[in-house]
This record gives sequence, structure tokens and C-alpha cells, in this order.
Amino acid sequence: MLTRKQHDLLMFIHERMKESGIPPSFDEMKEALDLKSKSGIHRLITALEERGFIRRLPNRARALEVIKLPDSMNPSLGGRRARFEPSVIEGNLGKIPPHAAGADNDAGHSVAIPVMGRIAAGVPIEAIQTHSHTISVPPEMLGGGEHFALEVRGDSMVDAGIFDGDTVLIKKQDTAGNGEIIVALVDDEEATLKRLRRKGETIALEAANPAYETRIFRPDRVKVQGRLVGLMRRY
Repeated sequence: MLTRKQHDLLMFIHERMKESGIPPSFDEMKEALDLKSKSGIHRLITALEERGFIRRLPNRARALEVIKLPDSMNPSLGGRRARFEPSVIEGNLGKIPPHAAGADNDAGHSVAIPVMGRIAAGVPIEAIQTHSHTISVPPEMLGGGEHFALEVRGDSMVDAGIFDGDTVLIKKQDTAGNGEIIVALVDDEEATLKRLRRKGETIALEAANPAYETRIFRPDRVKVQGRLVGLMRRY
């Protein structure tokens, strides 16, 4: 599955290649998708490459190769419409009633929390919203409210004890305190796990790894999707 912008970029590249045999420039792609910067195009191309739709050819300028198209473009599939990944985490999430939070629970009782895909703890990636499976979590790890889980990809939060392959438990909320670790949605396109810092009229998304730079945004570019409340790890 692709996000709408990933799909639009893939089809733009495909159509341009059919017309001229030459991939479009980054400026042309940015203009076609009405993005403000080339960095957004870089992220989309990386996502398409990771999903196996395109390939970048080394040591050649503007060298892109379309490997495959979405299933909706395959005549053998009866012209099914493309499915898109939404950009915002939503849906029926694991919920504990407020009165149950902190109450005594038998060891056999647990809460089913949906795993809503992966979250980048590194360079932000497009949020994957597919509800792939559920995990059972002890209620005392959660407290009241709605929760979801995400699989961590990347190493930007290692100094906070969050490693590649961990599963983070997130309480769904749209506000967070200064210094809390959050799921942040940037420009309605990409999600990342970072520490929130408010600096004057700006919002900083701070890594817990000195190898990564802190990213600064205007408040209108960042939406809080949830706050980190727990972590699960397999050994």
C-alpha cells in the first residue's frame, strides 16, 4: 500500500518516463506534487524505493527506474482502485476505562492493543497505518484512555532506551508536555518518535542520539499523535 503522495509521485515519474524516456527533475517533481521543499521528494523517493516500486541507479544524475506499478494498474486485477495509507493514526484503538486504571487485575487479564505499523526513530518516514496485528499488554502499563503500539525503526532514540525493533506503547492524545517523548506528525505526511521541546515560537523534535540533529518547526507543521507510555522488547 502507498500513501496518496507516494502514489502520485510514482505515477508522475512513470508518465514522464513514457513520454520522454527521462525521469523528471526534483524541481519538476516538487512542483507537480505542490511540495515546499525537495526534502519531501527525497523522502517519497526513498519510501518508493524501500517498497520496491522504483530503483535509483548509482553514479547517474536523475537516474530512476520504475520497477513496478500499484496493483490498481494491473489489468489482471480487474481495475481495482488503489488503496492508500492514511497519514493520521486513527481507528478503534485499545482502550481502558478510567476506573480500571490502577485497579488490581488478575495476571491472566490483559488488554489487546493494535499495532498500527512502524514509526521512525531516525529520519522520519511516512506513517504506516495498517492495523497489522494486536499485542496483549498488562493494564497497569497503560492507564486510562486509548492506546496503540508502533514498531520502532531506527536508532535516534537509543539514549532514551528505545532501540530498533522495540515496540512502543502510545497513549493517543493531541497535546504533550515539554520534554515528553511523542509520536509527531510533520506536515501531515511523516511520523517520527522524538522528544518534544518548545522553544519560543517554535517546536523542536529532539533525538536521543548525538548523531542526529534536532529539527525545528513552526507549530502549525507539527501535530501530536500520542505520548510514549511504555515499551516492549523481545530478547
